[in-house]
Amino acid sequence: MAEATPPNTGGEMETATSADGTEIAFERTGSGPPLVLVHGGVCDHRFWELSDVRTTFADHCTVYAMDCRGVGESGDADEYDLEREFEDVAAVVKAVDEPVTLLGHSSGALLSLEAALRTDNLRKLILYEPPITFDDHELYSDEVLAEMKRLLDDGKNEQVLVLFLQEIA
Repeated sequence: MAEATPPNTGGEMETATSADGTEIAFERTGSGPPLVLVHGGVCDHRFWELSDVRTTFADHCTVYAMDCRGVGESGDADEYDLEREFEDVAAVVKAVDEPVTLLGHSSGALLSLEAALRTDNLRKLILYEPPITFDDHELYSDEVLAEMKRLLDDGKNEQVLVLFLQEIA
């Protein structure tokens, strides 16, 4: 089975500098009111191209599709800290000259929610499928987390991803 490859929109990659100095890449396309797109895990800014979502948005907006830290053309740090990812999204939002609509998908929705607390350059915030628990319903069990850790410790990264997709996503 062939993998789906997103089309190349032909936009130039640009960067915003996050609070810790890391360069965060984004691709600007279209024209109109600014819309910043934050993808979820295990993908990059091209996620928004798979169903022509970005192309449709670009017919009406200036779209800034970012690569999260450590993904695509964005930089990374030696040690991971979730707080840096919030700052990264805020840095892209702040790099736009006017208030933006910020749209985050899945884990990108959580990054967007926290980034919204770190900038006043927002017009609207849209959270699409954020992995937020409700009514004491957990998204995963302690057993699944323990198994993922065991697989990581054994260097079985692909199996960690498969388990995550089957049991959590």
